[in-house]
Amino acid sequence: MAPDALTLGRWIADRAATDAGRPAIVDRGVIVDYGELEGRSVALAHALAAAGHGRGARIATITGSTADQVVLLFACAKAGAALAPLSWRLTPRELAEQLARIRPSLLLVEDDHRRIAELALERLGVALPIAALGASGVEEAVPAAAEPLPAGAPQDDDALLLLSTSGTTSAPKVVVLSHAACSWANLSLSRATPLVPDDVVLQVLPQHHVAGWNIQPLLAWWVGATVVLERTFDAGRALALIERHRVTATMGVPTTYRALVQHPDLAARDLSSVRTAVVGGGMLDERTAARLAERGVVLRQGYGLTEAGPNVAITRDASDAGTAGRPYPHVDLALLDGDRVVHGAGTGELLVRGPALFSGYLGDPEATAQAMVGPWLRTGDLVERDAGGRIRIVDRVKDIVRSGAESIAPIEVELALLEHPAVVDAAVAGLPSERWGEEVAAWLVLAEPLDEAALRAHLEERIAAYKHPKRYLVVDEIPRTPSGKPLRRALVLGATAGEEPR
Repeated sequence: MAPDALTLGRWIADRAATDAGRPAIVDRGVIVDYGELEGRSVALAHALAAAGHGRGARIATITGSTADQVVLLFACAKAGAALAPLSWRLTPRELAEQLARIRPSLLLVEDDHRRIAELALERLGVALPIAALGASGVEEAVPAAAEPLPAGAPQDDDALLLLSTSGTTSAPKVVVLSHAACSWANLSLSRATPLVPDDVVLQVLPQHHVAGWNIQPLLAWWVGATVVLERTFDAGRALALIERHRVTATMGVPTTYRALVQHPDLAARDLSSVRTAVVGGGMLDERTAARLAERGVVLRQGYGLTEAGPNVAITRDASDAGTAGRPYPHVDLALLDGDRVVHGAGTGELLVRGPALFSGYLGDPEATAQAMVGPWLRTGDLVERDAGGRIRIVDRVKDIVRSGAESIAPIEVELALLEHPAVVDAAVAGLPSERWGEEVAAWLVLAEPLDEAALRAHLEERIAAYKHPKRYLVVDEIPRTPSGKPLRRALVLGATAGEEPR
C-alpha cells in the first residue's frame, strides 16, 4: 500500500470529477457543491503551503460549524497540516491554555468570535498570525508563518485533527488523530451504518467535537452525500430541517433527543425520512427512545471516545436493547480486571484496540503512556460484557459513588429518575459524607414541582434503596460538555462550596 493511501485529501476529488454539481454542504441555506468544495480546498492548500504552513503545520480555529471550516479541513488534509478546532464557548483563559498546548502557526477566527480570540492571544503573550475564515479571509490572503514549514505530501500517519478533550475527570488534553485513524474510523462506520450518495445528514454537534467530523459528516463527503450543517442545536429548527431536507441520518447526544421529544412540534413534523439516528455521549433513557419510536425514528445506541476515533460499539437490533451494543468492525474489545486483561464475558474497565486509535496526546507522552495497556486503550469506563459481546456501561470508573460498602453507578440512578414524567434532565454524583464516605446526590431539572417523597416512591420499584439519592437539588440546567456528558465535578464543587441551588 502506498504511504499516502489513507490520506483524506483525495476524498472529495473523485466526487468533484464525476458529479461536481451534487450538493456537499447546506450551511444556513447556502449550498456548496462538490466542485466548489474541491476547488476552494485545493486553492487554499496551495496558499497555505506557499505561506509556510506546510506539512506538519498546525492551524487552529475558533468558529461555529461552517462550510468554511470544512473547506479548511480538506485544505489541511491536502497540504499535510493538522486542523485544531477550538470551542468558541471557552473563556479567553481556557483558549490561551489550549493554544499554548497546540502551538499553531496560524489562528483562523469567525468574525463573531474575534474579540474572545484577541483576549486569548493577549493572555498567551505570543505573536500569532490571525485571520478570518472563508473566501474573503484566509482564502483570499494567507498570513505568513513565523517559522515556515515546507510543502510536502501528507502521509497516512500524519496528524489531521487535534481535538481537545472535555476534561470531565482531569485537565483537558489534545488528542491527535491521523489520516489513517480517520480513514479507518469511517470505514468501520460505513460497515455498521452505511451512507450512500442520496443520503442527507443533519449535523447538530459542533465541529470542535470529534462527532462533528467522524460520525457521519466525513463519511457523507467520502460517498458523495449531503450534510446540512447547524451552528447550534435548536430542537424546533432541527425538526423543521428534517422535514424540509428529507434528512435520512443524524447523530445526537441524549439531551439532543430529549429536547426533540419535549418540543411541541414533534407530532406535527414529518420524520419518515430518517433511517439512521445514532445516540452517543451517554445512554438514552427508555422513555425518550419510546417517544421517538412512536414517530418512526428507531435509535441506535452508540458508545465511543475521542481517543478511539471515536467509534467503539453500537446496537444492531432489538436483541441489543438496554446495552451500548457490540463492537464496530475493525474494533477489538477486552476488559481490565485488576492487572489482568480479560477476553470474553465479565466486568471491568473497557479496553479498545484497533487501527482508528489516536496517535497520543499532543506533547504529553506520560499521559499517553498512562492511557494505554500495551496495544489497548484504557477507556476509563466500567462495563459489563455478556457472552454475545454486548457491553453495558456501568459508569465512569472515577464517577462511581462509594457509599459505605456499596458502589453505585450514577448513570443507573439518572436513567431511573428520567423515567419520571416531571424530570426533564438529571445528573447524579457523590457528595462527601461523614457517615458513609460519600452519599448520592441528584441535580434535577423539573417540568413541574415534585417533592422528595414522590421521587422516592418513583425510585422504589426501579432501583435498590441504597442507591436512592440522599439529597435532591433543583437547578435550571445541568452543565454539560459539548458531547452531552454532565460536568459532575462542577456540580460537586458547587454543592461543597455552599452554593445554593437556583
